[in-house]
Amino acid sequence: MSKRTRAVMLTGLTALTAAGLALGTVLAAPAGATVPKPPGFLSATDLPPHAGSSWTAGAITAGVSPEVEADRCLGMALGDGWDSWYRDFRTDLDTSARQVSVELSSVSAAKGRYSRINQDIKSCAGWIEEADPEVEATLRDYGKLNVEEGAHVYGLHTETSWGATDIRLLSVGRDGTTVTVVDWGQLGDFGDAPVKAFKKTTVTAVNKLH
Repeated sequence: MSKRTRAVMLTGLTALTAAGLALGTVLAAPAGATVPKPPGFLSATDLPPHAGSSWTAGAITAGVSPEVEADRCLGMALGDGWDSWYRDFRTDLDTSARQVSVELSSVSAAKGRYSRINQDIKSCAGWIEEADPEVEATLRDYGKLNVEEGAHVYGLHTETSWGATDIRLLSVGRDGTTVTVVDWGQLGDFGDAPVKAFKKTTVTAVNKLH
């Protein structure tokens, strides 16, 4: 099979969230630093509607989710604890989501983090396929959104050699010094992804930051 333009959904996003909300790793702020207040977050009703189940939102948690730390697409770019927050969302079925936000020290730093996250998402396919030759992944770039300082939406599909498939939607946005990522996933392929509704969710996420 010829290789396509690729990216990947990290194995386990849906399963981990469905199994239960993870505890964050809360790190102490540097000496003399003022711990920032968390930005605004999505609520359960802001997520793409699910035909078979309503969404349940977890608490807004300071720190870094263990799942995010282990995420090959996002883990290297999202915060170091004291300036980061996350919120997990789940349904009663196989669909789950997570929002992660990071407060940077300056607009310049936030621009850099936003660019880094975009690049890491675009590069994720190669990293995952190098790590596991049994996984094939495909990236779709759903483009930019005109909200605050900008947002970008991607779709990532993975298929294993034994036929398991997962679809993931990822977006990254920025408002001032705050960068946020919304991460949605379930079993399936691109045809199962609610792209239009997810774009609306992303716009809401960025608008709620401040």
